[in-house]
Amino acid sequence: MSPPVAIAYTVTATLPDTATADEYQAWLRAGHIQAVVSGGAKEASVSRLVDPRTTIEVEARYLFPNRDVFDQYVAKVAPGLRAEGLAKFGERVRFSRRVAEVVATA
Repeated sequence: MSPPVAIAYTVTATLPDTATADEYQAWLRAGHIQAVVSGGAKEASVSRLVDPRTTIEVEARYLFPNRDVFDQYVAKVAPGLRAEGLAKFGERVRFSRRVAEVVATA
């Protein structure tokens, strides 16, 4: 039997200006990323993309231990967190999400 496959979940926010980017990053640090970890992720990181720098983008990356835990997060925790982000940032921030299976680590 093969071990469960970890899930990498990346949320990229495209921001209109530096002030909004700073506000968004502060919001992530003030509890949002911890809420995702509490919802099942085993680790989280936030990065501000610098290359190529054509727009202001911030990525939040989360690692879930397996698909079942990730699916539970999406069903039970994510809707409230997404609603909170939309209420705070509305149309100022554009979000994209990607889900990947982890095939190797070091």
